[in-house]
Amino acid sequence: MTILITGGTGKTGFRLAQLLHENDHSILLASRSGKAPAPFRSVKFDWSEAKTFENPFKADPNIDKIYLIAPPIFDSLPTVKPFIDLAISKGVKRFVHGSSSTMDKGDIVDGKVHEYLVDVGVDYAIIRPTWFTDNSGTFYLSSIRDKDEIPTVAEDGRVAFVGVDDIAKAAYDALVSDKSPNTEFFVVGPQLYSYDEVAGLLTDLLGRKISHKRLIHQDSKVFWEGFGLTSDYASMLTSMEAKIAEGYEEGILKGSGVIVGRKSLKDYLVGNKKLWIKS
Repeated sequence: MTILITGGTGKTGFRLAQLLHENDHSILLASRSGKAPAPFRSVKFDWSEAKTFENPFKADPNIDKIYLIAPPIFDSLPTVKPFIDLAISKGVKRFVHGSSSTMDKGDIVDGKVHEYLVDVGVDYAIIRPTWFTDNSGTFYLSSIRDKDEIPTVAEDGRVAFVGVDDIAKAAYDALVSDKSPNTEFFVVGPQLYSYDEVAGLLTDLLGRKISHKRLIHQDSKVFWEGFGLTSDYASMLTSMEAKIAEGYEEGILKGSGVIVGRKSLKDYLVGNKKLWIKS
């Protein structure tokens, strides 16, 4: 049988593909380009083109599990639901959905997908990682490198930033376990940091002053829109980040269903120091 990975060339998807391949599982990567590096099989799949939804099942009729990453749009369920229904009709038995720590079942975006997977009665697991360690090397890359600042609305809140490898391992375990989890898992890193502390780590690492720039919500929305996101989606990300200030992310550690990863934010920063060195 075969595991389909949507977003197969993305951050968590590709690392998951490597884990599955290393352990001799049959996999198929789905991406907008339809291309993937050797030795992976790949197929064109685009959430904005429903006609591509059949492609994975034409390429491999033995798909029985799917790692599901929804598109980055504000109301994703109307787009994702037809694919879930199609997949079930093709014999898919288990979905592992990559969601977010801040999105509860029934919430907009991934929360609606979570709710639908539960309601439709299929085997499932929901992977809910906190904020990624490598956000410092993607979303905040130019701000840190060029402006010596990290712009957020997180105030003094703390986050157990989590690494991509740890997220992929949680998804891997949920996919290959004999018994379907049929629950949600929060995936966190091993250490809590405030953004002031992140700035301090970068200051020590780079030998120049890096500051945490405390934004108002409107400025945060503009920041996220700068990555080509819609106004609604940018507002949502601002609200998600504001939950850090309210202690939401730190509170996760006190609950159940928490998987603690191995790689800390400091590990990531030290390993990727060259990203923030000024040219």
